[in-house]
Amino acid sequence: MIRVLLADDHEIVRLGLRAVLEGADDIEVVGEVATADAAISAALAGGIDVILMDLRFGAGAEGTRVTTGAQATHAIRSSMKNPPKVLVVTNYDTDADILGAIEAGAVGYLLKDAPPTELLSAVRSAAEGDSALSPSVADRLMTRGRTPRTSLTPRELEVLQLVASGSSNRDIGHVLLLSEATVKSHLVHIYDKLGVRSRTSAVAAAREQGML
Repeated sequence: MIRVLLADDHEIVRLGLRAVLEGADDIEVVGEVATADAAISAALAGGIDVILMDLRFGAGAEGTRVTTGAQATHAIRSSMKNPPKVLVVTNYDTDADILGAIEAGAVGYLLKDAPPTELLSAVRSAAEGDSALSPSVADRLMTRGRTPRTSLTPRELEVLQLVASGSSNRDIGHVLLLSEATVKSHLVHIYDKLGVRSRTSAVAAAREQGML
């Protein structure tokens, strides 16, 4: 029996996932959580084979930083000897989201509009440690591999995401624990790969190519 934890901040999504999974004889939903931090705690408690993890969770208390699904995945993978497999189930399919989740240790990445049969197959594959990707996600990764010049590293994507949010080089350095000189170096590489000369043009080009 594959023991599954649902980690999503929308109850209606959890209900939908549970309805699909409970129709399978070899899958059991053993719990639900509404935050990434709760997913970490549940994983550490044991008894879970696969976590269906959303990427972005709702705002927490004012002044507190909300843990993302990718951060929770990394925390789980790095703090347990035999961690449960993480299968990301989300609405987001940008390069930054996909690469961030995979780099964090997720074994699969599904979009929430995936058909039930695809979800069940992905859960079974994840339980075995095999990769499970939505066709659109797999296509995006293949396209990215064929165009290395415009392929940004996960760190460059993080920098560009912060640029897009309006952060200064100093702010970016503070968030990512980098020096301003390192941030500038990342920006130079980003500009070169995207064939642009400014922050605004970099953000526009990245959005046009589906990176943001």
